[in-house]
Amino acid sequence: MDAVKRRWAPYFFLSPYMLFYLAFGLIPMVFSLYVSMTSWDGIGDKAFVGFANYKYLFNPDSYFFKSIGNTLLFVAFTLPLQMIFGLIIASLLYSRWVKWKGFFQLVNFLPYIVTPVAVGLMFNLLFDWQAGFINKVLLHLGLIDEGIYWLGDPLYARLVIIVMLFWKGFGYTMIFYLAGLANIPKDLNEAAQVDGASGFRTFLSITLPLLKPVTVFIVITGIIGGFQLLEEPMLLLGGSGMGSSTSVIGGPDRCCLTTVWNMYDTAYGSTTRYGLGAAIAYGLCLIIAFFSFIGARFYRGEQE
Repeated sequence: MDAVKRRWAPYFFLSPYMLFYLAFGLIPMVFSLYVSMTSWDGIGDKAFVGFANYKYLFNPDSYFFKSIGNTLLFVAFTLPLQMIFGLIIASLLYSRWVKWKGFFQLVNFLPYIVTPVAVGLMFNLLFDWQAGFINKVLLHLGLIDEGIYWLGDPLYARLVIIVMLFWKGFGYTMIFYLAGLANIPKDLNEAAQVDGASGFRTFLSITLPLLKPVTVFIVITGIIGGFQLLEEPMLLLGGSGMGSSTSVIGGPDRCCLTTVWNMYDTAYGSTTRYGLGAAIAYGLCLIIAFFSFIGARFYRGEQE
């Protein structure tokens, strides 16, 4: 009897988590998979359509691949910038010449913990066409004759989002690079200095190779986080600025429509097409799983 109790005791303690996961995790996922194969507006009866929703993703009207391209564009520009500046700032803060290291670490990390809603609204006000701070500064310096409609032009709108995501995310990479620098044995750098290597040569030959696992981790998490982008561009392009809110979902020519934003607008916007929204969600899930698999294999290969 005691052996039976010992065998089932772990399952008893795990049962609360398993019940919560079953109710709020597994069952919703299975239900959403079923919904992705139906035509449903959330109120009426569900009409089973098979893989029609998934086939519709290849239609340009679904904006699925356009949203993926926009998301990849933002990741491709912001992630390298975040890594480069994060590594530079981490190296400066880790050096012995910088004082008040804790203060500067906090200042650089604060943007990352600011809520996405606040970030989107703040940049909406900064780049507002009529009363934005950026336009006022440029007008005061005489660099422009009239205010630039930052969020009304596809190129400018994408640049604003890249700047916004870079400002918010480089503190994240800085923290991880600081942790990676702290784990590098100081004996290696001291031995290189004794052999006559310069600081820059030591950084290229010792520091960067030893930081490769941290870099791979940042790349994987950065890609996954980039594909989950929603609140910042949504609030930026539809915020409370006097003249910067846009009526088109995703900005002018849908140039800033991310994949999650597309899913949200499809399922909960004006059309309320839950089936198609669920199909977009599972398509995004496959893309994230693909990048996660590639990153995990690459990381495992580096470790071996």
